[in-house]
Amino acid sequence: MKIQLEICVDTPDGLAAAIKGGADRIELCSALSIGGLTPSPGLMRIAARAGVPTYAMIRPREGDFVFSPGELDQMRRDIDAVRAAGLAGVVLGASEPRGKLDAEALFHLRSHAEGMGATLHRAFDLVPEPFEALDAELVQRAGERLAIMPGSGVRPENVAHILDRTGAREIHASCRTGSQTVAPEAVALGFANTPRIDVTAEESVAKMVEILRVFEIPPAG
Repeated sequence: MKIQLEICVDTPDGLAAAIKGGADRIELCSALSIGGLTPSPGLMRIAARAGVPTYAMIRPREGDFVFSPGELDQMRRDIDAVRAAGLAGVVLGASEPRGKLDAEALFHLRSHAEGMGATLHRAFDLVPEPFEALDAELVQRAGERLAIMPGSGVRPENVAHILDRTGAREIHASCRTGSQTVAPEAVALGFANTPRIDVTAEESVAKMVEILRVFEIPPAG
């Protein structure tokens, strides 16, 4: 059984590096430095031509995941843009003020994305009772339609340990081990916080793929 590798990217160059490195799926964002926001329609269109299943982040701003009615309306319109671009799915999350998943908001967002794939993002990490949020009856009903995907801080150096301990069949990573120089003038004027920014490295993606293949179960017979 193949282990699926999802790489999150926020630029056309990062997208190209992820695909050349062997990513099975793309999470498309903007502003990965703050956890990822909704990508632009232009980037969605580029990803739609890339030939790899792509899920677009639906997150209108940085900060928490407690969204106002206006922000939820914006998110629904962003889902419309994802559908129009022809992408495979969306990445969603919404919370109540104390961190519990906002079931009503998620229901409406997921319903609006009917027909597309969907991933619940790290809003799940904020819930006070993870096992309560992951309802057992729901998991049983979903069967193999529901997958748990470890992410955040997953690197070639630790992915084998994560797979060995969890038995996960999908992995999420950024592989942002490359770097790009920023002009000093841009930093001085506040257009960037540091003189170098992290970028997706094809070599890191390829190394991750190589490690994942060791954990794959060959087909019977």
